[in-house]
Amino acid sequence: MDEQQQTVRVGRGPLTFEDVVAVARHDARVELTGSAVEEIARSRAVVEGLAGDTVPHYGVSTGFGALANRHIPLDLRAQLQRSLVRSHAAGSGPEVEREVVRALMLLRLSTLATGRTGVKVETAQAYVGMLDAGITPVVHEYGSLGCSGDLAPLAHCALALMGEGPVRLRSGEQVAAADALRDAGLAPIRLEEKEGLALINGTDGMLGMLVLAITDLRHLLKVADISAAMSVEGLLGTDAVFAADLHELRPHPGQSASAANLRAVLADSLIRESHRSHACTRVQDAYSLRCAPQVAGGARDTVAHAAQVASRELSAAVDNPVVTLDGRVESNGNFHGAPVAYVLDFLAIVAADVASMSERRTDRFLDTARNHGLEPFLADDPGVDSGHMIAQYTQAAIVSELKRLAVPASVDSIPSSAMQEDHVSMGWSAARKLRRAVDGLARVLAIEVLTAARGIELRAPLQPSPATGAAIGVLRDGGWEGPGIDRFLAPDIALAHQVVADGSLLAAVEGVTGPLR
Repeated sequence: MDEQQQTVRVGRGPLTFEDVVAVARHDARVELTGSAVEEIARSRAVVEGLAGDTVPHYGVSTGFGALANRHIPLDLRAQLQRSLVRSHAAGSGPEVEREVVRALMLLRLSTLATGRTGVKVETAQAYVGMLDAGITPVVHEYGSLGCSGDLAPLAHCALALMGEGPVRLRSGEQVAAADALRDAGLAPIRLEEKEGLALINGTDGMLGMLVLAITDLRHLLKVADISAAMSVEGLLGTDAVFAADLHELRPHPGQSASAANLRAVLADSLIRESHRSHACTRVQDAYSLRCAPQVAGGARDTVAHAAQVASRELSAAVDNPVVTLDGRVESNGNFHGAPVAYVLDFLAIVAADVASMSERRTDRFLDTARNHGLEPFLADDPGVDSGHMIAQYTQAAIVSELKRLAVPASVDSIPSSAMQEDHVSMGWSAARKLRRAVDGLARVLAIEVLTAARGIELRAPLQPSPATGAAIGVLRDGGWEGPGIDRFLAPDIALAHQVVADGSLLAAVEGVTGPLR
């Protein structure tokens, strides 16, 4: 990506995570490289060379799926491609988020740019035009089984490319695709042999959501270390268990990184120093405090594995059939979403478990048997005030939801296409529930941050570490009033979620500690 001009250049090689995020979330411009245009044209010539062949070629001169045995006459092949897109644009349910659709379109364009799909150069350029114009096809929640790729979601995008169906403009207004293309100076595409299939046969939806989720989880796991450190501090826990040599005894890289973050955030805490003496009667902290690096570290390592899978998929040219480097047109099974689906499910498990531990730390603050001298529920006048009692209920409700979302989608399979497609990945479904899980994790961590901030301030006049003090300062700057009598709590929770999600909490802490790992 050209950072200065915010342009993502799509070539024959893989896109980066940063490229996907820039286009999906920040409307970066897109352009095809010259080498990509050349390779697209070269493979298109291969497909056109097969168009008049009397030997059937799947996707060029045959039907699709269970109808692949039907040989299609030359004069019906353009209709074949249009019919494919129209019939496969069969989604239902709520609209999918704009960033997901933009990621999906960019990733399909990336596969087209490899020259392995046989589309016309004009068809690939049409996707560039739609992305740059901010035209986003309406794609629905349901319709993909994750095999043969994300058929229905991709078909809705291809339909818009043809000038059919509804789209949304950059403003959010819904209009007809034909009108949006015309107003943007773009012409609808007339699909020819193989092109309809090439536009819908990929893992682009589930991959786009995986890349976005990994990006968010990398951020949230740093926040999880911050919230854990704040809880350790506010609950008068010890940082001795985070010593580097202890974690070197179990050399998981994510665990060592998390422990290092906890040490950095807790450095120079006067609250911690207040109970470092031998007078402290506690031998060990509870698991939710002491084992935070083991859980957040395992989560990090799982995210790293998922990122490796996503990187491989970003390097892939997923289509069926595919134009090989030596000019053959071959059927294959690379559209099967299993590799992506598995890690999407792994990450939903990660989100649920990190959130579950966060909720347990929050609950400790509210229980006088475990909070080491704080008032029940951190209330100003317990009985009159309820403090953070119901904030923990909100956490618990989200964590319960996350546990349900952690049930894997990829173990399910419902055969389709008259048993031709008799095993499917459900990768799209795994991705959809992961997006909800990532959002839930952010909200759970936000409530822990808010609760820990209240607990820390109730330790006054003892002062927190400079890093946790910076985290509390972000809340204060946003209008949080700190401990006191009960007030409308939802806005405080919304503020905490905002500073967690937008990166300002992490930025404030890293302003003290330097970059966290």
